[in-house]
Amino acid sequence: MSTTAATPQQKKDIRPFSWRDKLGYMFGDWGNDFTFLLQSTFFMIFYTNVMGISAAHVGTLLFVARILDAFTDIGAGRLIDTLKPGRSGRFKPWLLRIMVPVTITAFLMFSPFVADGAYGTRLAWMIATYILWGSVFYTLINIPYGSMASVISNDPGHRASLSVFRSLGGTLANLAISVLLPLVVFVQVSGQSEMSGTRMMWAALGCGVLAVICYLLCFVNVEERITTPPKQKEQRQGLGQALGSMLTNRSLTGLIATALFMLVAFMMLGGMMPYMLNEYFNDGQLLSLVNFVGLAPTLLLVPVASKLAKTFGKKEVGAVGLILGVISGVLLFVIRTDSPYVFMVGYALLMLGVSALNILIWAFITDVIDLQEIRTGERNDATVYGMYSWSRKLGQAIAGGLVGWALGWIGYQSGGVEQSQSVLDGIYTLGTLVPALLLLVSLLALVFWYPLTKKRVDENVAILEERHAATAASATEQA
Repeated sequence: MSTTAATPQQKKDIRPFSWRDKLGYMFGDWGNDFTFLLQSTFFMIFYTNVMGISAAHVGTLLFVARILDAFTDIGAGRLIDTLKPGRSGRFKPWLLRIMVPVTITAFLMFSPFVADGAYGTRLAWMIATYILWGSVFYTLINIPYGSMASVISNDPGHRASLSVFRSLGGTLANLAISVLLPLVVFVQVSGQSEMSGTRMMWAALGCGVLAVICYLLCFVNVEERITTPPKQKEQRQGLGQALGSMLTNRSLTGLIATALFMLVAFMMLGGMMPYMLNEYFNDGQLLSLVNFVGLAPTLLLVPVASKLAKTFGKKEVGAVGLILGVISGVLLFVIRTDSPYVFMVGYALLMLGVSALNILIWAFITDVIDLQEIRTGERNDATVYGMYSWSRKLGQAIAGGLVGWALGWIGYQSGGVEQSQSVLDGIYTLGTLVPALLLLVSLLALVFWYPLTKKRVDENVAILEERHAATAASATEQA
């Protein structure tokens, strides 16, 4: 589908891009993360320590579900690209349609209603609630939300700011979930740190209510300004042809490789931190402080990220950040500290490096969508985003599976029992050296595979501005 800016008459009816759009888009990611971060932070330890499910079984579910998402993410993207837009746009209506189902299933996912049932019953509950939440409803709200950035504005500066504010939304949600919730859901029983299943359930309900509020704030504050009318069925590319053109788009495959390994590292860090604090340092409540230390770099980067990207380029800023992350992770592994506070210093530097890439990653995908339009003449925003979203989920799944499998490999025992020293040493390695090596692979992919340097992005923007101006002029003449 070809993309056109609003006509002169339409521009009179649509307010200019402003802080309202940026804040509204921020609330959308906040809404997403109230269930997504809840899952990524607590799902593994909830089902191993509260529900008594084997870590290997949890990890296998996380991996297999991502294979399913290859179909649901791309299918949802193609569906959204081909459906007729609603009165409020192509993507915004999906926020209202799915916000309640996604939050209800997240609540059920953390409800220990069958904790005393047979192992098969508990396993079935875990599988059913997770698939409904992640592969169905989260997909149907996340794909349109992520695709929306490309139609809010076609200005590169605006898009970079949307990426920054989206990352800010995720960070604020992370503060609420990763910093505050451990103080609520972990309790001390006979000197041993444990998770409370009942407290976890009520925490999930609170997060669901807040998610709905955030989705509503996103809906009322964001405007879709770029029209993307679907072509007739006989005029547009078939799904196979569209996917084939995307797979030959080096910017998309390079971004997927970069994001995949960065996310595996990032999600593995998130998955290992509860075990690192609860088992290695024997104080689960310290997870709040560690998570705050890990999130602080993102807050520090928010005021300057757009300026850095504009001055040096997104690829260039991301590469420097990944170098810092690799060095920090390796140093933490080498010193093998027993002090959680020394660990926090190195962890903060590692997360500063990751944040330099992660805070701008959503602007990367709009650059990729631009190049795809230049190459094919069609702007399949949701389909491209769906493929990218699946790659992110695959990274999350690999991380989740890797955490579960690796815990099994090092001999971790479920059920809140005391772990051996060899297991504790293994947990430390999984939380430092392994993420550093994954970030190194991400760095290599970004530097040597992803082609969109600052110069190339500026050239693509100029090409599309010329094309869109010509399309708008032709539409005006025909009107």
